[in-house]
Amino acid sequence: MTGTVTPRAPRVSRLRRMLGIPATRGHGRFITGNLIDSLGNGILLPLGLLYFTTVRELPLAAVGAAVTVGQLAALPVVFAAGRFMDRRGPRRLTVIANVVSAAGFLSFLLAERPWQIACAYLLVQSGINSYYTAQRTLILHAAPAAETRGWFAITGSLRNVGIGVGALLAAGTLALFGTDALTWLVVTAAPLYLLAAFCFARVPTRPPPQSAPEEPPSEEGTAGARCDPGDMRRYLLLVTCNIPFVLSQAMLSVLIAVYATETLALPAWSASILLVVNTAMVSTLTSPLTAHAAPGQPRHTMALGHVLLVCAMLAFAAPALPDAGLPAWPALVTAIVLFSLAEIFYSPAVSELSVTLTPGAARGSRQSLYQLSWSAGNIAAPALFTGLLDAHALLPWTVQGVACLIALAAVPALKSPAAQGGRKQS
Repeated sequence: MTGTVTPRAPRVSRLRRMLGIPATRGHGRFITGNLIDSLGNGILLPLGLLYFTTVRELPLAAVGAAVTVGQLAALPVVFAAGRFMDRRGPRRLTVIANVVSAAGFLSFLLAERPWQIACAYLLVQSGINSYYTAQRTLILHAAPAAETRGWFAITGSLRNVGIGVGALLAAGTLALFGTDALTWLVVTAAPLYLLAAFCFARVPTRPPPQSAPEEPPSEEGTAGARCDPGDMRRYLLLVTCNIPFVLSQAMLSVLIAVYATETLALPAWSASILLVVNTAMVSTLTSPLTAHAAPGQPRHTMALGHVLLVCAMLAFAAPALPDAGLPAWPALVTAIVLFSLAEIFYSPAVSELSVTLTPGAARGSRQSLYQLSWSAGNIAAPALFTGLLDAHALLPWTVQGVACLIALAAVPALKSPAAQGGRKQS
C-alpha cells in the first residue's frame, strides 16, 4: 500500500499567488542584484550634499551647482547606453552601469573642489542612467514572458525595500557616530554596486518571444525593428505621459518637507513619517494589488494612476486653502495614501508598456527616450517646485494636478491601431 504525502509546494504556490509574487526559483541572482543595487542607492544617494558640505566644508550653493552640472552632463549617456544595449545586450550594460556607479561614489573620497564634485556626479549619474536604461529590457530577458507584469511589480517592491533599508542604515549610523561616519559610509557602501554587478553578470538570460515582430532579438543584443512613424509617435506620447508621474515622484524628496514645515508649520520629522508610509505601502502592496486589483490592460492601469495622483494633489493642497481650516495631518495622510496607491498601480504598468507598447520598444533607442523622461524630470523638479512654492503654496499642487489631467486625457491615444482584419489591441 502506497501512502500519499501531501507536498508543501502547493501551499507555498497558493500563498505566492495570493501575494501576487511570480515564481522566483532560479532567479535568486537577479533578485539579489536588484536588492543590493537599491540598498546602495538608499545609503549613498541622500548623503552626497551632506558629505561635501560637512567633510569637505564647501558652501552648499557651490556643491548644489556642481551636482546639477554633473547630472546635466550625464543626460546624453542615456543615448550612448541605448546604443550599447542594442549591440551587447541589457545584462552587460547593467553590469557596467553598476561598476560605473561604484567608481563614481568612490571618487567622492578624492573630490575636493566643485569641478571634481561635478565629475564625480557625472560618473554616478551615468551609472544610474545606464542601469535604468537597461533594467526594464533585462526583465524581459531574465523573467518568463507569462509573468512579465509580476516581475515589474516585484522589482519595484525590491527597489523600495532596498532604498528604505539603506536609508535606515545610513540614518542609524549617523545617529550613532555623527557626521564623522560619512566617509566610512562611502567606503563601505560603494562596493555594494560591485557586488550587484557580480550578481547581474551571472543572471541567465534569453531573448523574449516576439519582442520585435519584424526582427526577433538575438541572445546578447536587442535587434532592430523597422521604425514606423505611427509607432514612434505613440511611444513619444507614452514618454510625455510619464513626465507628470516622474515629477510627482520627485515631489517626495524635493517639496513635501519644505511644504510641511514652512507652509503648514509642522515639525521637521513630519515629512519623514510620510515617506515611511509611502515606502511601506509600495514595498508590501505593489505585487498583490498589481496581481489582483489592477485593470487588465496596462494603459487602463496608467489612467487609474493618474486619477489617483490628481486626487492626491487635491489632498496635499487642502490644508493650504485660505480660510478652509482643514487640519493638516488628516489631509497629508490621505494624500500620501492616495499618492502611494497611484505609484503602486502606475509604476509596473508604465514599465511594462515601455518595453511592449510598440514593436522594438525594448530596443535601446526607445529605452533611452523613456529613461530621458526620468532623468530630465528629476533634474528639473527642484527648481520647478521650489519656484512654484515660493510664488504660492497652492501652485505646485495645482500645476501638477493639471499636468496629470492632461496626461490622463492622452492615455487613450496609446491604444494601438486596428490590425488589418483584426481587433484593436492595447
